[in-house]
Amino acid sequence: MGEVLSQSEIDNLLSALTSGELDATELTNASEKSVKNYDFKRPAKFSKEHLRTLELIFEHYGRLISTNLPVYLRKNIQVNVASSETVTFSEFSNSLSNPVILGIINFSPLQGNIMLEMTANVGYAMIDRMLGGQGEGIDKLRDFSEIEIGILDKIMTTCTQLLREPWKNVLDVRPVLERVETNTQFAQIIAPSEMIAIVMMNITIGEIEGFINVCLPFLTIESIVDNLNTKFWFTNMIPKDDESQQQAIEAMLHHVDVPVKAVLGKSQIAVGDFLELQVGDIIRLDTTKDSEMDVYVGQIRKFAAMPGKEKDKYAVRITQVYREEEEE
Repeated sequence: MGEVLSQSEIDNLLSALTSGELDATELTNASEKSVKNYDFKRPAKFSKEHLRTLELIFEHYGRLISTNLPVYLRKNIQVNVASSETVTFSEFSNSLSNPVILGIINFSPLQGNIMLEMTANVGYAMIDRMLGGQGEGIDKLRDFSEIEIGILDKIMTTCTQLLREPWKNVLDVRPVLERVETNTQFAQIIAPSEMIAIVMMNITIGEIEGFINVCLPFLTIESIVDNLNTKFWFTNMIPKDDESQQQAIEAMLHHVDVPVKAVLGKSQIAVGDFLELQVGDIIRLDTTKDSEMDVYVGQIRKFAAMPGKEKDKYAVRITQVYREEEEE
């Protein structure tokens, strides 16, 4: 309902119109409602809140990539979210150039797939590192060989598995890499006119810079799109108490393999003598048969022990535990 004018306000308005101080056309234009254009070919299915939540999810994802991929590449990696936007799938696919690295991911339990795109120069740098190189790109793009695609499949599988943790606050997803494509024609996962959200991430490997783009079709995440808001995302962040976290760490440490070695003694011989050693030769050590042995856990001297046998196997009996202040 519009504002109700008093009688004095009506009289002042009429006098202003009569004297020409106020133009009637101005009142007509002021009362007109503003009209916003709507493109039915590009329906706005993702709001700004949805995109902001996706950026939060993939900021976490970028940190996981920066932490886990260096294990394979043996080189520092930096991954940061650059931006996010909504486009049609045809606009996304037309912007890709061949060759390209596309990971088609089954986003179970959701119906449909998502796509992980990596620029070719980043892929070449990763392959170079995996094969023992310095992680350099190439000057001229070329198709990937079967061996290189196998290496990329391993990297993409790792990146796919890392998607589970960032999405836990929204849905417990079980992503599975279905295949890796290097040609855009074989990566038509939805109709060209369907809307998608794209999260663009910058990735730096040494001197090589590129992008990792995540394509999220609306049809795939339609059932959970209402959960893509910051309030729901932060509400579902379950804090871990210190005791349960300590138990989890202890459980993981129980499965860690640590090398243990017992050193009988040391000796120095010439290389020529070493090459001529035969079965039955004797090497004189710097210890006696009654001396205690040093037992190392990793590279740390931890125990003193006496040599012996347990049934048909060699064994040692711990006689002393070295404390930190007693270490060499």
